[in-house]
Amino acid sequence: MLKKGYQQLVDEAYAQIKTYSVAEALTKLDKGDVQFIDVRDIRELEREGVIAGAFHAPRGMIEFWVDPDSPYFRPVFGENKEFILFCAAGWRSALTTKTLMDMGLENVAHIEGGFTAWKAAGAPTVAKEIKKVV
Repeated sequence: MLKKGYQQLVDEAYAQIKTYSVAEALTKLDKGDVQFIDVRDIRELEREGVIAGAFHAPRGMIEFWVDPDSPYFRPVFGENKEFILFCAAGWRSALTTKTLMDMGLENVAHIEGGFTAWKAAGAPTVAKEIKKVV
């Protein structure tokens, strides 16, 4: 028997994190002090498209990519920016936002409804370039 199910974890995260609507997130697009972070799986990006300029940080690696002491650290996370995370529906990005806050990242939020809501609102997307392995 689980002590907490996924929905309870997501609800607890929602209660502690900053959430932007798609309209609010759109006002931050292309701002120099904001970095959108896509936590979806690469197959989702290739299938559904991406937000231009968003940095792809898969959910399974982000804790390692954010930590400057990790051998997997990505310099984008050392920049003095607001990080706005998103996934497909907003569940993974909510959990990830909460995790990053627990790690000490303060200027972090996520998009309500994720990429699905972004697309439904007619917000701009581009196709993900598919890299072919030769």
